[in-house]
Amino acid sequence: MHSEAPPVSPSVPTENRHAPDAGTRAELLATSPGQHQVIRRNGKVTGFDAAKISVAITKAFLAVEGGGAAASRRIHEIVQELTGQVTENLFRRAGSGAVTVHIEDIQDQVELVLMRGGHHKVARAYVLYREKQAEKRAAEAAKQKPATAAADVLHVTRADGTRAPLDEARMATLVDEACRGLDEVDGARVLAEARRNLFDGVAEKDVGTALVMAARPMIEQEPNYSQVTARLLMDSLRREALSFLAGMPQEATQAEMAGRYPEYFRAYVKRAAELELLDSQLTRYDLDALGKALKPERDLQFTYLGLQTLCDRYFIHSGGTRFELPQAFFMRVAMGLAINEIDREARAIEFYELLSSFDFMSSTPTLFNSGTLRPQLSSCYLTTVPDDLDGIFEAIKDNALLSKFAGGLGNDWTRVRGMGSHIKGTNGKSQGVIPFMKVANDTAVAVNQGGRRRGAVCGYLETWHIDIEEFIELRKNTGDDRRRTHDMNTANWIPDLFMQRVVEEGDWTLFSPSETPDLHDLVGPAFAKRYAEYEEKAARGEIKVFKKLKAVDLWRKMLAMLFETGHPWMTFKDPCNLRSPQSHVGVVHSSNLCTEICLNTSDDEIAVCNLGSVNLAAHVTDGALDLPKLERTVTTAMRMLDNVIDYNYYSVPQARRANLRHRPVGLGIMGFQDALYAMRLPYASEDAVAFADTSMEAVSYFSIQASTRLAEERGRYTSFEGSLWSQGVLPIDSIARLAEARGQYLQQDTSATLDWDALRERVQTVGMRNSNTMAIAPTATISNICGVSQSIEPTYQNLFVKSNLSGEFTVINPYLVRDLKERGLWDEVMVNDLKYYDGSVQPLDRVPEDLKALYATAFELDTRWLVEAASRRQKWIDQAQSLNLYMAEPSGKKLDNLYKLAWVRGLKTTYYLRSMGATHVEKSTVADASRANKLNAVNGNGKANGSAQPAEPSAPKACSILDPDCEACQ
Repeated sequence: MHSEAPPVSPSVPTENRHAPDAGTRAELLATSPGQHQVIRRNGKVTGFDAAKISVAITKAFLAVEGGGAAASRRIHEIVQELTGQVTENLFRRAGSGAVTVHIEDIQDQVELVLMRGGHHKVARAYVLYREKQAEKRAAEAAKQKPATAAADVLHVTRADGTRAPLDEARMATLVDEACRGLDEVDGARVLAEARRNLFDGVAEKDVGTALVMAARPMIEQEPNYSQVTARLLMDSLRREALSFLAGMPQEATQAEMAGRYPEYFRAYVKRAAELELLDSQLTRYDLDALGKALKPERDLQFTYLGLQTLCDRYFIHSGGTRFELPQAFFMRVAMGLAINEIDREARAIEFYELLSSFDFMSSTPTLFNSGTLRPQLSSCYLTTVPDDLDGIFEAIKDNALLSKFAGGLGNDWTRVRGMGSHIKGTNGKSQGVIPFMKVANDTAVAVNQGGRRRGAVCGYLETWHIDIEEFIELRKNTGDDRRRTHDMNTANWIPDLFMQRVVEEGDWTLFSPSETPDLHDLVGPAFAKRYAEYEEKAARGEIKVFKKLKAVDLWRKMLAMLFETGHPWMTFKDPCNLRSPQSHVGVVHSSNLCTEICLNTSDDEIAVCNLGSVNLAAHVTDGALDLPKLERTVTTAMRMLDNVIDYNYYSVPQARRANLRHRPVGLGIMGFQDALYAMRLPYASEDAVAFADTSMEAVSYFSIQASTRLAEERGRYTSFEGSLWSQGVLPIDSIARLAEARGQYLQQDTSATLDWDALRERVQTVGMRNSNTMAIAPTATISNICGVSQSIEPTYQNLFVKSNLSGEFTVINPYLVRDLKERGLWDEVMVNDLKYYDGSVQPLDRVPEDLKALYATAFELDTRWLVEAASRRQKWIDQAQSLNLYMAEPSGKKLDNLYKLAWVRGLKTTYYLRSMGATHVEKSTVADASRANKLNAVNGNGKANGSAQPAEPSAPKACSILDPDCEACQ
């Protein structure tokens, strides 16, 4: 290592999920010079030059290994690879924009890639060189006279090109506001780091970015820095919004904004209406009253991930300029939902209070579109595809229209005749259902959802369909690509009779629905009776298209494909129908995209569901569930969901017809894991299962009660008479119907703690406003907004990096950090250990056993606990729940036992099977070099890995709008 060790750095990101391929690196190297900039130690800014990185790394190698011809060729190849890694780490977040980095950051990044690549001797030489250079600079600085104060003054460049002194007093005020009320955060440290990354002539708008980027890396040491970072981001959002509305540069601190929010709100609504971004009806509200009801202090409660998510994906904008601030956003959503209320200002304020407090959050389509010119607020659409050419393509057209404006789709394909079936019109033979599903798959890709996300569909097929063996292979990466649907999710729609045959090791017969059309609409004993008759007809030769096989063989194929491709999911036809309140007017033929909706479909009706979720963690007070608060929340939330039905935009008439006739809604929960932490209950415990039971019982009770109150005020839903509700059969009572049909194959708890007799009588006498009231959706995105764990999920990891379209975010478990601090265990070593062990505390000897139990992560739990908790919830829910199942080391036997358990415990559906995969956690900042070397020994497949990609479990594929391949209804 000799003189000019060049600038080489980790500007900001060290969370390197995937090593870029050679093409990506070449592109970065080709486009970086002249775009990106480097702040040198004297404060001067120069253009970034990747060649200097190569020179520095080459010198480090030559200093250690010498320079023979063979060695030189090898070194050259290694240097090009490492230079690409450094460059990619520095600038991959930039997109097409330029980034300014500090020279020290560049050199830090060189150290990291050398260590991660296993070049420890070279890395050591590089570190020693840097230390010597630092000592030399310090000695030279000591000899020089102190610089004048004026020499330290930095200037900013305004948007109009003029220069002004950097307002360091305002920077200090912003940081002070950002840190106020938060423990163990250091504003001076944030300021110093931000100041280090500024230079003379920096763009004024980049000062706010520098503050955000200074605080963000500190989140992994202290979770409260997530709120600090969010509050600093708020300043940039305020500046952007106020300047847009004023037509000139404007800014306001948090304290100043408290007085300006009402004035801003009025201007925001009027301007958005003028731009035709909001419905002009919103301007007819009493905007002064609504503006005074806003609570600016609630801007302080966001985590960085939550606020950035809102900023990037939800706030309305004009020409790329966002001028919607958080409290205006929540009030805008509330105004849309209250638009048909008599006292709409009072209701809008009531709805705003619920949303802005994070006690409840509406689903993503509602947040997107409430108050806009096309208020498409519903989350899920379910259709059934008929068995004729016109009907099939009409269904695909409906998919396109729904996908253009709406959320996730669930298609029932069971009626479409199977391969080899006779086609009367042409006297030919059918190619089966698979080619049409391929067309539906490609339609979902072609018609995206308003440019926000790609269309997302799940196809369902009953297990007796002759094409079921091809269906379960739709997501394979091998075989005829014309008979593959790489973008469509798939799910098995399994009758109980099949599961009984599997358990009893009986035979199973596959049919074409063209010869057995009534099986599609039959459930329970009626299905079993008719199915047996068809088997007898097949044995007599009266049915032409059929196949007989062992039920257990087909079951094994289903499990094998589930493990190999993640599809088809396992969903159960009979519990969805036998426990359906609406069994008197139709049949549930499928679930939706995320397997939580169970609504009837037919040629005349496309099922629609509106979703929203109660933040369960916000309703735990002093270690117990706050029932009075939960009742208030659920009562208001049900009114909001019911309002969606009349206010909603429907892109196809069958959807409007079904929704207005039955008025189903889906109230769910999120933050279940956070609630367990607050109550000090390990997920894998009987106490947690009991809490899953009692908390869902309360949600169920209050939801049904709220629907009866709405019925009293607004009238019963049209198809109430004849429903299970009208018969006094509540969700908890409907278990008896399933038990009668299944016999010994149902083991589901039926205990209760609340006064259900009184509510049962009220339901029968007053009626219900909504045919269905509850469904637990994934909530991947809205839980980010609220800063809690998604849905009913266990903690994925206690420390990991969440990647989405908004960037990459360090996520650390604040409950764990708090407990470790209380026991004097939180330090730099603990942070490193958590990184090294993928966020797990289980291998750490110094962590007490009670904390290991409480903070066990998803893959460390016996997944049967998830099934047991889900079973307790399912008894109270009139629809279903999105239930992910985690298994660190799947095997055929484990999967067999797990899914049989889910069926026996009365679950209606299951969702993704998660298993271990590639990395999301960043370990490159682990201090110990030998440990870093160990990390890089294998890749995600357990193979030797010279390019240093560590083996770790991946963050689960989330149902989230932030995923460019979104599969989300929430």
